[in-house]
Amino acid sequence: MNRIERKFTELRRGKKKAFIAFITAGYPDLKTTEKLLLEFDKVGVDIVELGVPFSDPLADGPMIQESSQKALEKNTHLSQIFALVKRARRQTDIPVCLMTYYNPVFCFGEEKFIQACVACGVDGVIIPDLPPEESATINKLADQHKIDIIRFISPTTSKERIRRVAQSARGFIYYVSLTGVTGSRTSLSADLIDNLKAIRRLTKKPLCVGFGVSTAAQARDINRFADGVIVGSAIVQKIKENIHRTGLTQTVSKFVLSLKG
Repeated sequence: MNRIERKFTELRRGKKKAFIAFITAGYPDLKTTEKLLLEFDKVGVDIVELGVPFSDPLADGPMIQESSQKALEKNTHLSQIFALVKRARRQTDIPVCLMTYYNPVFCFGEEKFIQACVACGVDGVIIPDLPPEESATINKLADQHKIDIIRFISPTTSKERIRRVAQSARGFIYYVSLTGVTGSRTSLSADLIDNLKAIRRLTKKPLCVGFGVSTAAQARDINRFADGVIVGSAIVQKIKENIHRTGLTQTVSKFVLSLKG
């Protein structure tokens, strides 16, 4: 049982739902990312999702694209992110997932990548552009080392494919709440709740909702039918708004706490 599985077991026993916070590693700099990771643990974030900066983040909206570009301009790369997590592990046991695209993993080397995850304390990996049908090698490596490869389900996923994805899913299933890219939204998709109910009938795996979640009210509505929410763009936006102000870490953490409720 790795940290992610242990966390969901703990939450279930307490009849609670997961709050997963996304931040882009290296935005505005790696030192701030490390501080935020540790601060998020203190305010009760259940899982931290660290975005690996990439030049063509096809699943991400304008805010996360901008943060990724800024991090790349500071030459943020995987080795530095692994070192950051390893340092943070001296002070926190919070589950950590890397959200990356396949190109950085391919260039780093699949086996080397998984070994680095194990060595530094990464618990899960999210790769939006790597479908299950093309991930046999990394799946095998990840399973051997108890690293969770997080799978996606979207509003357009068929029932047959939901069953297949659920069967191979580890850690939790990432439900994409809309047909589009990440980014704060003023309202949830009209068919979101019906879709969550339909997926729940097909699997008992933890189901967490991301893309567009940006308010505490939205999180509460989602958590009636899901096992957790993932908030990214709204948090990254709050970082941007406070990037040149003192107390950025505390300000962002207070915002996260307000979303968590």
